[in-house]
Amino acid sequence: MKKNNKFIAKKIWKRALKVIPTGNMLLSKNPNRFLPNRWPTYYKKAKDCYIWGVDGIKYMDVSTMGFGTNILGYSNSKVDKVVHNSIDKGNMSTLNAPEEVYLAEKLIEIHPWFEMVKFARTGGEANSIAIRIARASSGKDGVAICGYHGWHDWYLSSNIQNKKNLDTHLIKKLQTDGVPKSLKNTVFPFEYNDFETLKKIVEKNKIGTIKMEVYRNIEPKNDFLKKVRKLADKKNIVLIFDECTSGFRKSYGGLHKIYGVKPDMAIFGKALGNGYAITAVLGKREIMESVQNTFISSTFWTERIGSVAALETLKIMKDIKSWKLIDNIGANIKKTWKEISKNTNVPIEISGLNSLAQFKIISRDSNVFKTFITQEMLKENILASDTIYVSIKHNKKILEKYYENLEKIFKIISKYQYSNNAKFLLETRESSMGLPRLN
Repeated sequence: MKKNNKFIAKKIWKRALKVIPTGNMLLSKNPNRFLPNRWPTYYKKAKDCYIWGVDGIKYMDVSTMGFGTNILGYSNSKVDKVVHNSIDKGNMSTLNAPEEVYLAEKLIEIHPWFEMVKFARTGGEANSIAIRIARASSGKDGVAICGYHGWHDWYLSSNIQNKKNLDTHLIKKLQTDGVPKSLKNTVFPFEYNDFETLKKIVEKNKIGTIKMEVYRNIEPKNDFLKKVRKLADKKNIVLIFDECTSGFRKSYGGLHKIYGVKPDMAIFGKALGNGYAITAVLGKREIMESVQNTFISSTFWTERIGSVAALETLKIMKDIKSWKLIDNIGANIKKTWKEISKNTNVPIEISGLNSLAQFKIISRDSNVFKTFITQEMLKENILASDTIYVSIKHNKKILEKYYENLEKIFKIISKYQYSNNAKFLLETRESSMGLPRLN
């Protein structure tokens, strides 16, 4: 790496720890989860699949692409143009922006089994909105969950009963300080594809809502999603699919379209605005109108940028069939991972949607090796780990450079995978807890 300005990011991070609790706003962007004391951390510019750090170095992002926010690449010129035009006309006013109506109509056109939409700006907000509406509609507090659904009280309350309840749903050891203990026994987790456990939860508790991601790291088995839909119908339970991450990555819209299972509500975010803040809660009319019996409202949910960006993003996605492009790119990435694994005799497990591809080295030192990959890739100005959130800008040239370096790294790992000396590969501390999945 270049020597100039290499300590700028580290200095800013030290300043951040003094004035920002935990140092930043998103746990997944904490540098210790990538490469302690080495990760660039801060950027000044991003375009396509490249990030210019505050250290003056240009990095190639073969990592999370803003954690799934930029299917069309960073700073897409067409999306940015319509956003700039909307800013020139005023982003906020006393009146409402008509684009929110146009966006709601477009999302319903894409998912005609829904009839109404509520917008927010973050995934956590959208998940909480959906739970509030579902509880208002069902008249029951109990929620059965599968997957990661944000940071709010309703979700974290699952860990009050058992501190490990949410361990397999994304992040281990999530603490519950500040979450009212009265919420204990209101949210009940179940594992993906474990229909029998879900059925028991529904039988033993007053469940009014089933909330789940359509796809975790594995495919649904034994008609799992259809069984969940049938159970929800039988018990008059509101079924919510959280598609904040999976939406628009396998189809033009929700992943549930591929599996032919229609939920009562669905949540979209991340890729919807290609980097601009916009999330949407879609649902059936009789459920969504329950919002009139509660209170859900926020000033900045009415700003114009999010809706404008989403409308243009949807247009571009449809024109170029972006979901097909990223699915094909991801399939080739998985194929090449298998080839590199075979060539180097480093066994790996591959999981996730093609466009959210992940691998794990099968070893007791898997997290050490993951950290080592990040360490060595960074020396080539490549941001990489064990996960790739694919964008249409991940072209052949970028990926060939990534593959070439990954194979070199795997050859080194092969010499250490059965030894007790794996940690000697690291020039810094091991990354903390590994990177969370599908957050």
